Amino acid sequence: MMARMSAATEQKRPQAAPGVPDRLPTTMRASVLLAENTVEVQERPVPEAGPGEVLVRVGSVGVCGSDVHYFRHLRAGEFVVESPLVLGHEMGGTVVAVGAGVDASRIGERVAVDPQRPCHHCSQCLAGRYNLCPHMRFYATPPVDGAFAEYVTAPAEFAFPVADGLSDDAAALLEPLSVGIAAMRKARVVPGQRVLIAGAGPIGIITAQVARAFGAREVIVTDLVGPRRERALGFGATHAVDPRETDVTQLQVDAFIDASGAAPAITSGIRSVRGGGTAVLVGLGNPELSLPVSYIQDNEILLTGIFRYTDTWPLAAHLVASGQVDVDSLVTGRYDLGHAGDALDSDTDPNSLKSVVEPWH
Repeated sequence: MMARMSAATEQKRPQAAPGVPDRLPTTMRASVLLAENTVEVQERPVPEAGPGEVLVRVGSVGVCGSDVHYFRHLRAGEFVVESPLVLGHEMGGTVVAVGAGVDASRIGERVAVDPQRPCHHCSQCLAGRYNLCPHMRFYATPPVDGAFAEYVTAPAEFAFPVADGLSDDAAALLEPLSVGIAAMRKARVVPGQRVLIAGAGPIGIITAQVARAFGAREVIVTDLVGPRRERALGFGATHAVDPRETDVTQLQVDAFIDASGAAPAITSGIRSVRGGGTAVLVGLGNPELSLPVSYIQDNEILLTGIFRYTDTWPLAAHLVASGQVDVDSLVTGRYDLGHAGDALDSDTDPNSLKSVVEPWH
């Protein structure tokens, strides 16, 4: 599934390094969301790296559930698409130009990009919670374009160098891995604990691996689909159960992470947590649901959610480089820009786990 690249003119890059060509195209291809279930490859100007930024030649972009929501419904949660939008926020690539104030030695560096652009000045940023910045600009979240394109710019401090041994796919998938890390941190998981995860999709599978890396002695994954349960056993889960056949509320776990968004899974998962434990909501589902309030109060359950992540990329890169987490094996489909719509629809295949878009193929 390879789309032919169009010819592009050249332009001078902001800075150059020895051994690296000093000219870049002025135009590039990008896959643009125009309407429900409709994306189109368009020619767009190559963005220029501004002060404190790098220009990244995109190597691989993971397809996230939020991308699929935008593609099918033009919204994800409270965020609504009102004008053409480039999707994709899980990205890795190579620095090909830098803006003012960035060392030119970074040109040629392979990086994984944290897709957040916080303001750095508000009270949340100053408190270290920059993921909650009210002025956040986040890739592929309206109205900010994402990375289904040949080039993107990124803040230099959020373009993290990766080891040569990490693939472009792995660099891109440090983003969903960061979600798993954020969930484990919120769940306060320490060695020797039992962890329950609802949902054996990409986030559930990644979170199961992170739970094992954090020292959990048991990681129980629930899912309604048999093949997904079987797959979970190969990615960190010690047990995979069908919640229709197992009374999840009797599991007595230290921490519960919902990666499904399904109301029944959330309710039973909370009831599975022993006194003083933690429940973390990660999955996208109904914006409102009923909760077992008495159980939460009587057992002092800490119930929280996560919204993105803070300071996770260095740990994510370490977990992959050290072999504690496998993200490359999650990839079940690769698509070029001309088939980005197929990538966004690939979740309808029961054998699909994680699809990536490779702009240069």
